[in-house]
Amino acid sequence: MQPHSKGEAWYSARMSKAFTKEAEGGEVYDDLPDRPVSPHNYVTAKGLELIEAELARLHREHAAAQDADDRPRLAKINRDLRYWTSRRATAQVIEPPRDAAEVHFGSTVTIARDDGRRQTYRIVGEDEADPSLGTLSYVSPVAQALMGKQVGDTVQAGTAEAEILGIV
Repeated sequence: MQPHSKGEAWYSARMSKAFTKEAEGGEVYDDLPDRPVSPHNYVTAKGLELIEAELARLHREHAAAQDADDRPRLAKINRDLRYWTSRRATAQVIEPPRDAAEVHFGSTVTIARDDGRRQTYRIVGEDEADPSLGTLSYVSPVAQALMGKQVGDTVQAGTAEAEILGIV
């Protein structure tokens, strides 16, 4: 079939295959983009256990999704398996600090904020951090401000200052 005008010939010759074919079956789900993997991967012993537990859970879910032929779910699980497998392969377990003279990875630190609040955080790896549960990623700004400091030191904690009251 001959195109009717020059513009139509140009358009049809350069049209991407993606625009000319409908996806079949689960093709749309086969290539989910990978989750970004941080280059920072210090973990506590508990953090390594959490990574391994997540991998075990994902392997179980993968088997169930395969049995159900759930292609969208398989694609998501495969993406998560790639992420957690990478995190497991690059995990560097850091032993707990031997002294509490200054803040290190794995330390539990109690601070007093300017507004009177006292907060206690354990400094942990990125994947195990949850500030609402009292854990901070060692690459977070507050953890970075605390590292190497001692009881009595004042640090920038968010928009205000905080004094270190205790280190365990």
